[in-house]
Amino acid sequence: MPHHMLKLKLTQMHRLRGFAMAELIIAISVLSFGVVLVYGSFYNISTVTYSIAPRFTASYLAQEGLDIVRNIRDNNFINARTWSVGIVGSPCDTGCQMDYKTQTSSQFAPYNDNAFLGLNSDGFYSYDVGATPTVFRRKVTITPVTGTNDTLHVESLVTWTYKGQLLSFKIDDYLYNWY
Repeated sequence: MPHHMLKLKLTQMHRLRGFAMAELIIAISVLSFGVVLVYGSFYNISTVTYSIAPRFTASYLAQEGLDIVRNIRDNNFINARTWSVGIVGSPCDTGCQMDYKTQTSSQFAPYNDNAFLGLNSDGFYSYDVGATPTVFRRKVTITPVTGTNDTLHVESLVTWTYKGQLLSFKIDDYLYNWY
């Protein structure tokens, strides 16, 4: 092979080697950028997922607060009492606490900002002594609707702290004298 052809061949190989190095650097950069994006996405997803569980629990606890008041109203009907006996004028006018064992309005307790719902030995949220404390507090407020004797506004507010931030879930509904 003549000398000038060999020199040309070496120059072409040198250019190809330089081109391969540039391709390699670009490929590593693109791959690194992709890994950072994927990591960021998984981090955000895991953070959101971790914070959703308490929100679901709070929504169920808020609904339970409404259901307890409904049950008392319904028991008033069953026992041939006025539908709102014990509910109107109870400590719930300004806020009260109750748990799943509350069967009558006489069991309503005034809301205490320092009283947290706990998980009892049966796995239910309650205010039982000895229950495992949780981060949740529930305040149920019952107010008569102005201008009618047949409607009550019930609000159930559940609050908790997550990463130092106070969060809440509120649900409200109206109860009617349907009897």
